[in-house]
Amino acid sequence: MAITAQEVNKLRQKTGAGMMDCKKALTEAEGDFEKAIDILRKKGQKVSASRADRETKEGVVATHVSADGKTGTLISLTCETDFVAKNDEFVSFANSILEATVKGNADSIDAVMALPFDGSTVGEKITEMTGKIGEKIEVSHLEKVSGEAVEPYIHSNGKLGVLVALNQSGDAVTEAGKDVAMQIAAMNPVAIDKDGVDSTVVEREIEVGKDQARQEGKPEAMLEKIALGKLNKFYKENTLLSQTFVKDPGKTIAQYLESVNKGLTVVDFKRISIG
Repeated sequence: MAITAQEVNKLRQKTGAGMMDCKKALTEAEGDFEKAIDILRKKGQKVSASRADRETKEGVVATHVSADGKTGTLISLTCETDFVAKNDEFVSFANSILEATVKGNADSIDAVMALPFDGSTVGEKITEMTGKIGEKIEVSHLEKVSGEAVEPYIHSNGKLGVLVALNQSGDAVTEAGKDVAMQIAAMNPVAIDKDGVDSTVVEREIEVGKDQARQEGKPEAMLEKIALGKLNKFYKENTLLSQTFVKDPGKTIAQYLESVNKGLTVVDFKRISIG
């Protein structure tokens, strides 16, 4: 049967697929619009499966903070090439998935994929997008934080995002939160303070410290003490509250927050970096 240009364009507007793909799908479906959509979806599934082993090292990070400022959500949508990552449609798609995540209160990537989205699910829409652009696409990260105040930060390249939760709110706290979020983006701390550092990391740092001291010819009886000294240096450089404040090297982050408001501190943070 003859397929009109108007029908092809209508399917293209609905699915975002290419003109020729839409025409072929409509022809195969004998003009049945819904069947043609299913055919395009199946094509997307095939493309998705064929690219399942590909790495997604490009993409965008998106953040959302609730109206009361107390809950933050951070996701990344990744793809294979920077060309796709910078495409306006891809960025818009990422933000739409973020909106669905917040609305559905999803707390895992699997839950995000099952959320309703534009007449289907997020997972199905990702499959369709994969078929359309010919690249593997996936929601790679989902993080949430909550506190009395949550401040977001997205780096200018769109590939690095931070959420920081604080134990107080107010205008001064908002500004401090922005400063701390940028600190986290730049310095990539492993935890808020030393109590939050994973025990396996602590054990590894002690062993590395001992080995370094041993290679320097230090006495065996001194290795433990030297290693603990190196561990304290690790804490200072790699835990947020002990880090030197980039914007004011005369203070640690803990001292900076205390200078803003007495008792002000960070209760949680999340950082996502692509690539």
